[in-house]
Amino acid sequence: MSDVTLASRLDAALGGRTAGSLQRAFGMRTVGDLLAHYPRRYARRGELTPIDSLEVGDQVTIVAEVLGASERKMRQRRGSIVEVIITDGHGQMSLTFFNQAWRLAKLQRGVQGIFSGKVGEYRDGKQLTHPDYVLFDDIDAARMNAEAYANAPIPIYPATASVPSFTIQKSVDYLLDGLGPVDDPLPEDLRQRQGLLSAREALERIHRPDFEDQVPPAVRTLRMHEALVLQTALLQQRQFVRALSATSRPAGSLLTTFDAALPFPRTPDQVAVGDQIGADLVGGWPMNRLVQGEVGSGKTLVALRAMLQVAESGGQSALIAPTEVLAAQHLRSITRMLGPELAPRLMPTLLTGQLTAAERRRAALRVASGQALIVVGTHALLSDSTSFADLGLVVVDEQHRFGVEQRETLRAKGTSPHALVLTATPIPRTVAMTVFGDLDVSTIRTMPTGRAGVQTFVAPVAEKPGWFGRVWERVAEEVAGGHQAFVVCPAIDAEATTAKGLDDADALVEEGTSTRVRWGVVQAEQLLAQHPSFSSIRVATLHGRMPGEEKDAIMRAYAAGEIDVLVATTVIEVGVDVPNASAMIILEADRFGVSQLHQLRGRVGRGSVPGVCLLVTEAAPGTPARERVDAVAATSDGFELAEEDLRLRGEGDVLGDAQSGVRSSLRLLRVVKDADVIALARQEGEAILDEDPALLRHPGLAAAIERRLDTVERAALAKN
Repeated sequence: MSDVTLASRLDAALGGRTAGSLQRAFGMRTVGDLLAHYPRRYARRGELTPIDSLEVGDQVTIVAEVLGASERKMRQRRGSIVEVIITDGHGQMSLTFFNQAWRLAKLQRGVQGIFSGKVGEYRDGKQLTHPDYVLFDDIDAARMNAEAYANAPIPIYPATASVPSFTIQKSVDYLLDGLGPVDDPLPEDLRQRQGLLSAREALERIHRPDFEDQVPPAVRTLRMHEALVLQTALLQQRQFVRALSATSRPAGSLLTTFDAALPFPRTPDQVAVGDQIGADLVGGWPMNRLVQGEVGSGKTLVALRAMLQVAESGGQSALIAPTEVLAAQHLRSITRMLGPELAPRLMPTLLTGQLTAAERRRAALRVASGQALIVVGTHALLSDSTSFADLGLVVVDEQHRFGVEQRETLRAKGTSPHALVLTATPIPRTVAMTVFGDLDVSTIRTMPTGRAGVQTFVAPVAEKPGWFGRVWERVAEEVAGGHQAFVVCPAIDAEATTAKGLDDADALVEEGTSTRVRWGVVQAEQLLAQHPSFSSIRVATLHGRMPGEEKDAIMRAYAAGEIDVLVATTVIEVGVDVPNASAMIILEADRFGVSQLHQLRGRVGRGSVPGVCLLVTEAAPGTPARERVDAVAATSDGFELAEEDLRLRGEGDVLGDAQSGVRSSLRLLRVVKDADVIALARQEGEAILDEDPALLRHPGLAAAIERRLDTVERAALAKN
């Protein structure tokens, strides 16, 4: 095979059949794609062991000689069995191969070699079924190479039923043998400072190490490759945005009037973040900022002040929310905050799919004419029929609920509009660098005064069964005190649901957790209907399978105080603001993630009424599921919980919400344990781009970015 490069097509290098299988199974198209498919672990062939001392179930490697080989037909089905008898001079055992008569030509009497496999038993004798083996011309060569063969790590690759690890290993070996020079993505001085391998040596050692201690240096090197490529790509995207021209939006009388009418002082963080945004809006390039903060920390206030600054020059702002309920709530909140003087001037307008045709036409006309300077909506904002006169600011609420394409569709309705992304899910520092590295990140930590807050307790009903009854008495007490309660369940109907097929909840399933869900909305409603303390309590249910109109009607009734207890799935996680709600009961709390539990409990204690959250669980102490529940009860600091969530769950789940494939497909890099590597890579990437913005003097890095970010991923990255 002539020299191939990492950019070579797999079908040209391997042949169409193998390349086609790899593409279907893993989306691989190039040699670089396959060589970046690293082993997930390494196996040992086992120690050289005398046949007489072999134990059933052991993974072994033995040097032996073939005594004889034969083929016989299977009795119960079509096909044949090849049986080979081998000896090490002391004991004997058999090798068995199904439907592989061609092996008889090689495995003849007197042939010697190394045989490796898992020991089984058949008719009181030991056997290896479909073992790996290497045959030698003479016994001396066999014995001389046996120890090296036995100790060499065997790479085990992520595989599928159609493309087993052995096929991947053979393909990798073949490509490495024909691979030409490999450009190093790391600058030479960085490689020397960090004591890293060359790119070619790292690939050799990770895929076919001679000894186990060759693997860690290769992994360390390739991890830095991945970090530098990703961070540099994100920084390039930030460069690209900053190369665009944006309309300057200076503040004026609208913002002055609004601030003067505020009935409370802004918190220090609201002031600081507001100043950052205000400076962004008069900068030379479009703002691209992420604002993270707890539920109720004042993100909406910060966003509204940005809208007022944009409106000063006649620019429009569009706020897109993930649900109709949240969009309507935002509109009410914005209109209330603007007050009777400013609201008519900015004309906040709601645009959602549930409006009647006439209402939607009127709203779309106000938006298109520029009369509505603040537009709040759902996916209806993305419609081709929705146009803006001068879209100057896009605000995305709960950004993880939207895909990249949806956000870009909205931004394309203006000319390089500013973008403000809001999230109430605190993001650990390393995740922010990895997932949102092209955004400027602002954080609101301080909370406004006057909120009663919420106390959280674990109700371990497996250890203390009597507490289950006390949970419902506690709910009844809150209602008797004139307050309301939520009951959250992990499913709609437990009878029709296992934990591996939950209807609405983003619940977790792990080893040691029952796959059977005990509490659905249906079961909880039935329980409360029969509970003597609830005979006069008004109970309603809410879940994702209800029609939108019915969901909205129930939420409006709950907000109006016409419902005492709302039994729901996680549809109430985001966008429900009922200050009178004081109790949150989460059944089977161990099935939810830390961040989700924190978001759910944020639904209570939002006003002057103190809140209580009871996490009902049967998870045993010390299990990962119980650790999550205990962590949420131990602190109300969402940022502390975000770090703990990352530690407990790992970045697989955390990054699963990332909307770009490049960011959710980390290979060797791990945002928990590799925080220092990510930080160093970002620092190095900034220095490289400062000196060489087009990477003309760093061709290896430029090529690695090109390979790592295919056309789709590059487009997705550019749309964040």
